[in-house]
Amino acid sequence: MKINLTVYTPDSKPAIEEKYNVVQFLYHHLEQYRDSEEDIQKSVDYALANDKFTGGIVIVAKLQNEIVGAVIINCTGMNGYVPDNLLVYIAVHNKHRGKKIGRFLMNKTIDLTDGDIALHVEADNPAKLLYEKVGFTNKYLEMRYIKPI
Repeated sequence: MKINLTVYTPDSKPAIEEKYNVVQFLYHHLEQYRDSEEDIQKSVDYALANDKFTGGIVIVAKLQNEIVGAVIINCTGMNGYVPDNLLVYIAVHNKHRGKKIGRFLMNKTIDLTDGDIALHVEADNPAKLLYEKVGFTNKYLEMRYIKPI
């Protein structure tokens, strides 16, 4: 299986159609763990923005011109007290799961980023095992306060 990998950055942005396809891919293949299309779009836009407070990378894996995996990394700009990078989204096409594409994408993501990486994962997400296998650890329990509207 020959996977073609494309890495987009603020200096090498995808065409509008490709960006749309990545957002749609993530929306559909994140399944029950997905956010809204609007939120996914914001994360992609943040990764591809070119100013001193934003940036990141978008990684797209294709097999015969079909997207089979995607990763969105947002740079935090905070070194040390907060990890340098936030892995916001990673997804593998539901027809291609179990073929080590997720591990391939995680390893490429680690290789392509400078600094530490944090991610949020729901406790019942089967991808949690993959994250642990590539070296992620659970240092904190996340707590959130959602302001009432």
